[in-house]
Amino acid sequence: MSNDEKKAFTLVELLIVIAIIAVLLGLAFPVFQGVLDRAKKAQAKNDVTQIVTAVNAFYTEYGRYPTSATRDATATYGPGGSTTENGGLFSELRATTSSLNTRQIVFISPPDAKDQTKPYSGIKTSTSGYYDPWGSEYAVAIDADYDNQITPNPYNNGAGGSPLHQGVIAWSLGKDSTLGKGGSYTSSDDVISWQ
Repeated sequence: MSNDEKKAFTLVELLIVIAIIAVLLGLAFPVFQGVLDRAKKAQAKNDVTQIVTAVNAFYTEYGRYPTSATRDATATYGPGGSTTENGGLFSELRATTSSLNTRQIVFISPPDAKDQTKPYSGIKTSTSGYYDPWGSEYAVAIDADYDNQITPNPYNNGAGGSPLHQGVIAWSLGKDSTLGKGGSYTSSDDVISWQ
């Protein structure tokens, strides 16, 4: 071989390198997906904890919860609740309305969702609904009759008894956007504030 000839990869060598890269990507993708799922669950857990803290802070400030409902069943906001959107609740907690939050105190300040047509992790500005990392609204239940119980527990089993001895609870439906598995929290991907 003379010095004038250039060395290059053969087609077979290039195909082998591409195949190795594809195998490595195939192995890395599930790991990356698992890390992403855990990060979304951590974000949702943080959000539901902040929601409960904000509602309790409202109670501490005003001596009442941010709802005009008088029964627990009517003070459930978000998916599966009597109020299908949680926007009214978060409008009060964010001080964008003043019907219940007369002093205009900001109790929670989540970011606006980046994509308002398909909101993820933030507020949908047109409805003031608060969305989880998977694109479903957070659900919130408040003890509207002030007996320190939430009735009924949204899960049949695996997430405490019924009634729950709490003033407020919040939950995310998780990646599958359904309430538990057959009403049970145990084997679901849901994220709840009370456990």
